[in-house]
Amino acid sequence: MAGKTSRRKERQFAFQVLYSINFADTVSPNHVDTTFDHFLTTDCEDGQEAAMPFARTLVQGVMEHLDELDATIARFSKHWKLSRIAQVELTILRLGVFEMSYVPDVPVRVAINEAIELSKEFGDDNSRNFINGILDGVGKELTESS
Repeated sequence: MAGKTSRRKERQFAFQVLYSINFADTVSPNHVDTTFDHFLTTDCEDGQEAAMPFARTLVQGVMEHLDELDATIARFSKHWKLSRIAQVELTILRLGVFEMSYVPDVPVRVAINEAIELSKEFGDDNSRNFINGILDGVGKELTESS
């Protein structure tokens, strides 16, 4: 598929890159770029590589704000330590919180809905409610503070 990809596809791509980065021994900006480029060359059809700017923004943004995103998730995940949250769910939560906090052209409800869609594709049946509950709390706080 040459040309522009949908934001949903780019979110899926960003999820896959971020999920794989979770298992690296050390993570540097160079490692993030290398992993992203590796996924582009192995997973994208010809011509699609140039059409992933939103995915790159998501991946770089999540990695740049990782500590802050994790602190926000920890505040809203009552009775759950971050270390107990499965990597799939944690990656989706990081993406959702990043979009709500740092991507102004994505409404909060859209960011939550897209995170739930990712959980349907990559998570299990319990993921949706867990992710929705945390992101809904984050979204309400962000909406009230703006």
